[in-house]
Amino acid sequence: QVQLVESGGGLVQAGASLRLSCAASGRTFSNYAMGWFRQAPGKEREFVATINWSGVNTFYAASVKGRFTISRENAKSTLYLQMNSLKPEDTAVYYCAAPDGRLSVVTKSEYKYWGQGTQVTVSS
Repeated sequence: QVQLVESGGGLVQAGASLRLSCAASGRTFSNYAMGWFRQAPGKEREFVATINWSGVNTFYAASVKGRFTISRENAKSTLYLQMNSLKPEDTAVYYCAAPDGRLSVVTKSEYKYWGQGTQVTVSS
């Protein structure tokens, strides 16, 4: 059974940085793409970033491009999201998610496995 466990969230001021981690288990991590989503209060869960199985190909939501970096360490079965220049509008619960394929995907419905999320709060 695939399990995804996020960590690294917290309360920071605008302009600060945070690095989220997602520890994966239950299948061969390096065979699959991964992604990050977020959900702010009262809003739909939205795509943030995705990375393919090898880490070579990445894609970002326009709202985070240039500030966030998705990466993975296959030897440790761990996914990361480095978040720089954080803004109050980045405040949300951040979720790690995994589809069943190797290629990066942006559509929420294509993700089969989800973590429980980690809260990120950015104060102004």
